[in-house]
Amino acid sequence: MKIPISVLVVIYTAGNEVLLLERADHPGYWQSVTGSLDVGSEPLIEAAARELLEETGIDVSQLPDSALISMNHSVVYEIYPEWRHRYPPGVVENTEHWFKLELPDRVPVTLAPKEHTSFRWEPISVASSLCFSPSNKEAILRLKIT
Repeated sequence: MKIPISVLVVIYTAGNEVLLLERADHPGYWQSVTGSLDVGSEPLIEAAARELLEETGIDVSQLPDSALISMNHSVVYEIYPEWRHRYPPGVVENTEHWFKLELPDRVPVTLAPKEHTSFRWEPISVASSLCFSPSNKEAILRLKIT
């Protein structure tokens, strides 16, 4: 069962292009990298780095230490009913912690085929409008002010 604590990682370039991933289990649902903690004691930054590697092939250990940083923000949201079966009985909310990863330019992306079917790089305003998740939209728009 999933732990209702997750990370959201917005990947973007110095030219303000955002990487979006299309969900395999719901075509047309675009999002940033997301994922739950593997264990309750997993440090959030380590979960963010792990999810980046699993979902995109981007290895933060090969990047400068300052590339992946916390946005010092979290949100609590209601888990969509169609995905509640993944959590322990009675769990209906998730706490999502936001991170951002700035890259100098686009990098090759290797998708996890069970999770995502395609990817695209889009300007901030376009990327935010394509995301199905309100919190993901907000995190992307915060790139303009952070």
